[in-house]
Amino acid sequence: MRISMFWILAMAVASPLWAAAPLPASADLPGATASSAARRSAILSIPFEALDAAGRAKVNSVLANITVFRRLPTRVVSCDPDLYLFLVRHPDVIVNVWQALGITQLQLRQMGPDLYRVVETEGASASLEFLYHGRDTHLLYAEWTYIGPLLARKINGRCLAVLKSGFVRQPDGRYYVTSRLDGFLSVEPGGVELLTKTLHPLVVKNTDSNFIQTVTFVGSLSRTAEVNPGGMQRLAARLTHVEPDVRQQLVQVVAGVAQRAAARTDQDDPPDGRQMAARPPDDGQR
Repeated sequence: MRISMFWILAMAVASPLWAAAPLPASADLPGATASSAARRSAILSIPFEALDAAGRAKVNSVLANITVFRRLPTRVVSCDPDLYLFLVRHPDVIVNVWQALGITQLQLRQMGPDLYRVVETEGASASLEFLYHGRDTHLLYAEWTYIGPLLARKINGRCLAVLKSGFVRQPDGRYYVTSRLDGFLSVEPGGVELLTKTLHPLVVKNTDSNFIQTVTFVGSLSRTAEVNPGGMQRLAARLTHVEPDVRQQLVQVVAGVAQRAAARTDQDDPPDGRQMAARPPDDGQR
């Protein structure tokens, strides 16, 4: 699996991982766009009021010099909300799972609370920081460097990712998560032309593909946790590049996913074979 630097911002994440309002699974999904309207709505969705002065300064350093803006394709996936949010907030878990499965050489390590360091094999490295966590909004900031075979010299820049998530609970108790990611890229003077002419088409193609694959993978992990929690917990034990307490949290989250799935099955199939009385749907929130 190829990983672009813009995808790292998508992780957030956890997932991988986003939408301003919930969409039903059958809805037509908006495609990717770089329109000025999408950019304005993305900026308006940033929770400035929840940021401290340092966080606002980092956001403004990107917004004052936007080289590239992109809204990735909105995706809907069946996924347990607790597992989804855990993976978004712990992107090192997703990357370590891929490493354990032998499908990436990307290196992603937690350096402190909400701080990560990432290095990819094709010449990009970055420091990542979550500026804001919320159930429906995650804000990620990165300072990155690229030096590799695609460019004649090193370029530096900053990135900002706004991940929006919506959750819908179906009458059968199963959740669908809608995910939308807005990404802002700011490149230092002298690197803009190199980026736009050389890397931009590659970044766009890889970013859309990786985001879709990541969200799909998160959904598959949720289904596996439902039907094979023991296997997921054994996989957690193989994650040697995440903190021990994070591994333990993953084990607990997986156990909760399995318990809720079993409760849905028991509700659908009462032991005496009688139909259960229908319950009014809840408001879709936990």
